[in-house]
Amino acid sequence: MRISRTSVALGAIAALLIGAGLPALGQDKPESILPPGFGDPVAAPAPTPAPTSTTAATPRPASTDAAAVPEGGVPTPIASATPGASPAQLDPAALARYDMPDYARRSLAIVGPVGADNGGLGPKAFGTADGRYLESLMRHLDVPIASRWLSIALRRALVSRVDTPHGVNGADFAAERAWLLLRMGESVAARGVVQSVDSGDYTPKLYEIAMQAALATGDPGALCPVAEGGAALRRERAWILARAMCAGLAGQPGKAQPMIASARNSGLASGIDLLLAQKVAGTGARGQQAVTIEWDNVDRLTAWRYGLATASGVEIPEALFATVLPNVQAFRAQSPMLTARVRAGPAEQAAVRGVFSSAALVDLYGAVDAEDDQSLAESGIARDLRTAYAAADLQIRLDTLKQLWDEPKTPDARFARLILTARAAARIPVDTEGADVDRLVASMLTAGIDRGAMRWEAKARAGGDAWAMLALANPVPASFGYSDVNRYQGSGGNSALKKQMFFAGLAGLGRMPASEIERGARSLDVAIGDRNPWTRAIARAAEARQPGTVLVLAGIGMQTRLWRGVPPETLFHIVTALRAVGLEGEARMIAAEALARL
Repeated sequence: MRISRTSVALGAIAALLIGAGLPALGQDKPESILPPGFGDPVAAPAPTPAPTSTTAATPRPASTDAAAVPEGGVPTPIASATPGASPAQLDPAALARYDMPDYARRSLAIVGPVGADNGGLGPKAFGTADGRYLESLMRHLDVPIASRWLSIALRRALVSRVDTPHGVNGADFAAERAWLLLRMGESVAARGVVQSVDSGDYTPKLYEIAMQAALATGDPGALCPVAEGGAALRRERAWILARAMCAGLAGQPGKAQPMIASARNSGLASGIDLLLAQKVAGTGARGQQAVTIEWDNVDRLTAWRYGLATASGVEIPEALFATVLPNVQAFRAQSPMLTARVRAGPAEQAAVRGVFSSAALVDLYGAVDAEDDQSLAESGIARDLRTAYAAADLQIRLDTLKQLWDEPKTPDARFARLILTARAAARIPVDTEGADVDRLVASMLTAGIDRGAMRWEAKARAGGDAWAMLALANPVPASFGYSDVNRYQGSGGNSALKKQMFFAGLAGLGRMPASEIERGARSLDVAIGDRNPWTRAIARAAEARQPGTVLVLAGIGMQTRLWRGVPPETLFHIVTALRAVGLEGEARMIAAEALARL
């Protein structure tokens, strides 16, 4: 028998937007990587104040054991004791000069892991925009945003090797980019941005984000090049325990064990937090300690607990994931330490947010299929996906696709299945009778298969969803009039909003004459002519040819989890600006996505 499988914030963000000359957009309370109460502070002596940074003052990034999230969505670091004076006597900059000679060091004038020749934006992506303004926008951007395709484009901007804007330190600007990526669920990308800065150039803010990125990826070894500097500068328990773990990972148990004992005896750390650090330290060469982790008395999952448990292969009770934000599920999806079966569900969520591509999702289910545990629901999905791709009988492939699309119960889960089946949909011949053209087209466009989708243009019912999506996604632009917009009758309960979005997309892509745009805006009540600080800001960035700035501002405009929370005029301005800075492909996919998800 077959197994069944089953108003944007007005607080800190409003203050920022008003101060920066942007409009306040309605949204929920800003969220960070850690929810309120994400962590149990361990009793410790009063912390020693950290040295004052020479860079501009900013809210401090998230800690591994924050009790609350202060205004701005950036938690304060964990308190710690200072068990010994020796770390404070180290000079990280001096140590770095021995590790890396001056000629081999990377400049802070241009920072990022992905160059333009590898798919990143160009070095002038942020142009002459003020760095403090950009940092403020990034820090206060509430994620997730509505559009999967905009999230993908924003990630591209944040990981690009770009010139450091004026007014900010290159390491601090990298920290802000990585912190936004972490909140988006992009743990691997965030680690890449952090590691694009030489350890000798780390600032207090980048040390904090480096800790967060290492924990999000379940990779405490990533801290080892900067553990001494972090402990010397921050003098916080996370960094002190990082030194112990790195000693253990380096095969020096004689050094690691006294550090762990000192942390326990001084009250610096205790309970599961200390045991997890001890377990990680014991995984290195010559590690001899067997550490058992019990979750019975643990009522919440912290970044520290998630990162170290993942790194050491400790299974985390599923109930604890209810205490964290959705971006942690995206971290799980990207973790190579977890089995494909465990990653599959989180990966579908991550795909909806743009963290996982269609190809990566298919590869993951291929790994589930290879695990060959036929009793699991994930294995049933993997078998169905294989059938949808490769069944000899075309009708069986169509029926299986429909079954995969129909099974999920929530809009996001259904959209995830469209992403999963994109390439299977592209393999369906155009002359197939009884094909669900609307969902075949929507599925292909989730993976950017625009030319494959265009093969179905003649089969798409005039005025239907596929017809409208292809009008927007077509890489060869055509001209439309208001009568074409008016004939569109979108399916579902949001037909009026879908018609407005269709109009906004066509107008933003320049596929309607000016007179027809004016007529459509008046008839459909889409206020594309209204101006406010946000529309002026994104228009200025587009005019200045700053694709990075445009993408950050586009994210500001889409600070809502649901597409129905995005005003049509906002879509118009975003599509217009993206097209102006050479990102027309992204603009087309975002416009088509609006119709697929409403």
